[in-house]
Amino acid sequence: MHLLPWDYLDKPFNAFNFHDLFWPVTVGSLFWVITTIVLYNVRTRRFHGHAPYLDMYEWLLWTGFITFSLVVMYAIFQFDFFFVPITLVIGVGTLVWVRFRRFPPVFAVYETRLAKMRYFTRSKYAHPEATIRPKATPRTSRVRVAPSKRTRKRR
Repeated sequence: MHLLPWDYLDKPFNAFNFHDLFWPVTVGSLFWVITTIVLYNVRTRRFHGHAPYLDMYEWLLWTGFITFSLVVMYAIFQFDFFFVPITLVIGVGTLVWVRFRRFPPVFAVYETRLAKMRYFTRSKYAHPEATIRPKATPRTSRVRVAPSKRTRKRR
């Protein structure tokens, strides 16, 4: 380190200027791009019928994909180093916010709704004969006549 720390912010992010930081950040970002895609595919199959969980994993996918693919693009096109820490702080902060602040209240409401549904289903079918259909009443053999034909006005 030959310059002051703030002098490195306007240097291009490449292996020559940041030889000890470039490859770990670039490979780590590429790893996290792939991990977010795999995590999204695996978890959305598991929570197929649960919309709040699908929403959360979609937020995590797009936030992680955008954040870490931007860092890979910064490395490929040698953007100034200033963009790398700003992008990582904002992106990882958004990931943490989504997972631990935005969706837990939504999950609590959803779990309460599921518990109510389970309770009402259980109470509805608690009686042993609740699922047995009642016998149909026998139909009469009498033919019904439409009301307009039964009562005719006579002049």
